Amino acid sequence: MPRGRFAPTPSGKMHIGNALIALLSWLQMRSADGQFVLRIEDIDVNRSREDLAEALVNDLKWLGLDWDEGPDRGGPCGPYRQSLRQELYEHELQKLHEQGLLYPCYCSRADIAAAASAPHGLASEGKRYPGTCRRLSPEEAQAKAVRKQPSLRIITPEDPLLFQDGIAGVNECRLSDGGDFVVKRADGIISYQLAVVVDDALMGITHVLRGADLLDSTPRQLLLYQKLGYDAPSFAHAPLIVDAEGRRLAKRSRGLSLSFLRAQGIRPQHVVGWLAWSAGLLDRPEDVSPSELVGGFDLSKVRSEPIRLTDEAFRLLFPLHP
Repeated sequence: MPRGRFAPTPSGKMHIGNALIALLSWLQMRSADGQFVLRIEDIDVNRSREDLAEALVNDLKWLGLDWDEGPDRGGPCGPYRQSLRQELYEHELQKLHEQGLLYPCYCSRADIAAAASAPHGLASEGKRYPGTCRRLSPEEAQAKAVRKQPSLRIITPEDPLLFQDGIAGVNECRLSDGGDFVVKRADGIISYQLAVVVDDALMGITHVLRGADLLDSTPRQLLLYQKLGYDAPSFAHAPLIVDAEGRRLAKRSRGLSLSFLRAQGIRPQHVVGWLAWSAGLLDRPEDVSPSELVGGFDLSKVRSEPIRLTDEAFRLLFPLHP
């Protein structure tokens, strides 16, 4: 059975960009008679807030979305909060250790930025890691360990990697272009790349639909699926909603959170219809419930280019706005 998920981080209010991903993920599963999972990605406790996690759940319900498994419903693949899954991550991390794929890294971000051989790598992780600590001798590593707690990086191969994305099409890259990446931070927090792979694998997720900002994370995650011995899901990366200047929306974007829209008296069916039109599922914006979109959902209709929030699009979203 197809299984998809929506996995928000409770570090800010849900905005219309988050809502679009939730809606498309939900439609993908409901149109395929699949199961939909809600998972709260709160592994970074310094950025996550309980009140925002509760608000996310309420916003999704307000939109008309439901889920088969989640933190409020339970299920056979719980816990459904990353902060409660640390032992699972450590178990999978040990698998990588046993294969000799990990090494300690003592470099700070400043060290990496200052390295002469550190051009820009994959967009989501900034500068390319030049492999400094991979070349340390055991004696050098031991000397550094006395002064600093290391992060853990995984060795990336030089071979090119090709994968098919359900929206973005064929992608080809070299993992080494981004350098060896972190799987466990120096403060002990498991990285997003490892946590999301472990979660999706152990929860039996077969389809991952998420924002295009995570497209360049896919090669890293495919490597982790392979090394951990799990089948990878199919991926689809939906367009981001950007402002009129092309900048991506932030969770703090004023006036674009679902709670603000709700407070302005805008109905959830209006928001859903606007999102469906913006993504290419409807010819024009019209009030509609998520369930009314299920029968006609087709992933191939979803546009791949960013959705620009022009003045016209803004007026259609805010029909009562002066």
